[in-house]
Amino acid sequence: MYLHWLIFSLASIWRGSACNSRQYAEAKIKLWKDLGLEDNSTQNERMWPLMYNYKYESKYADQPADIHVDIYVSSITNVNEKAQSLTTQLKMITVWPNVRMMWNPANYCQIETFAAPKNMFWTPDIGILESIKTEYGTKESPYVHLRSSGVTISTDIFALTTACKMDLYRFPFDTQKCSITLQSAVYSDKEIVIKTLNANHIINKSKEIFESQGEWNLINIIHSNKTTFDGLERLKMHQLIYEIEIKRRPVLYVINIIIPSCFLLVLDVISFFVDSKAADKVAFKVTLLLSVSVMLLIINNTLPSTGREIPLIGVYCGVIFCLIGISIMETIFVNYLKYQAAKKRSVETTADLTGRDVCVRDQQNPPDSFRDQNEEQSCTPDCLKLILNECRQITPLSLTKKARIINVIFLTLYIFTDIVFMSVLWSYWYIP
Repeated sequence: MYLHWLIFSLASIWRGSACNSRQYAEAKIKLWKDLGLEDNSTQNERMWPLMYNYKYESKYADQPADIHVDIYVSSITNVNEKAQSLTTQLKMITVWPNVRMMWNPANYCQIETFAAPKNMFWTPDIGILESIKTEYGTKESPYVHLRSSGVTISTDIFALTTACKMDLYRFPFDTQKCSITLQSAVYSDKEIVIKTLNANHIINKSKEIFESQGEWNLINIIHSNKTTFDGLERLKMHQLIYEIEIKRRPVLYVINIIIPSCFLLVLDVISFFVDSKAADKVAFKVTLLLSVSVMLLIINNTLPSTGREIPLIGVYCGVIFCLIGISIMETIFVNYLKYQAAKKRSVETTADLTGRDVCVRDQQNPPDSFRDQNEEQSCTPDCLKLILNECRQITPLSLTKKARIINVIFLTLYIFTDIVFMSVLWSYWYIP
């Protein structure tokens, strides 16, 4: 059995190497002439694959031509969330039948394929419906490959920018699905049917040639077929839809936005334990509020201004902004109570000292009209003053106590709110 395969391999090698370079060139020229490629008068006939189905294969007379298109994603160069667009580097292989361009390789030095000018052949007018801008890597390839089996192959490499409706609700832990819809401009589904050539190989080959190490990962490429009606002529058009699934790498946004915002919230909680002057504490909290506003500006410049749902990262920074703002108002109110208590204490202490000085001075130098009065009557106003001062001192002490109680209650509710908010948001936000 092994001897049989060895003889077959040697025979194949000998047959393939039977032609030298000159014979190979002559065979290529002969093939060129036999296919009629040197005669431009038959160009129109060569441009219609359906005509060959009618002429050579009567059994295919009532069937459309199968156009196979495979798309391989080599890189993702740009994703513009604000403009809702996706820019990818693509390799598109298009294969269509041309039964007149068939030959027996054994008669032409085993030539199975060769390149020919594209303008000599019919090429499918397949366009991409979502395309915004298309730029070829160098220029559009001017050649196609002819195979002895009667198929024509066109390979193009280009950068494609397409419109993509993005769901940014879970940004930056989001996964996007962008569609590339292939459709002929003039041929109906009775003339052209667009299919994939090797559907199972597309995603594996794309991941193999995928070179981008940036923000996005290529997850999957799914294809599907659909038939739709053209708007004006009401023709039934066949479509091939490629759905590209990509996942964002969130590390950059976690480091630059999520962690700093959380750290600012932690600093605001810690500031409750700082015993400093009122102006310094409020200034510190206002600085934290301004820092969160910078995060909101960054998010506003990244995400689109219109959308059905508010992204969770916007809710995250917005709630932190509101919490710090409420914390500032609470700090101002507590400091106001402490200031009023200190002010009343200072005024009443001053009045008390002034009253005692007057009383002592009157006792030391009493007027002539009151020297003969009873000692009990002279001491009565002094006792009333002392009782009145003691009653007045209850007000500043109660204000200070109220300020402390409010501060403790607010801090407890503030920490509880932060923990609940972070837990609920994270459960909706990050889903591995």
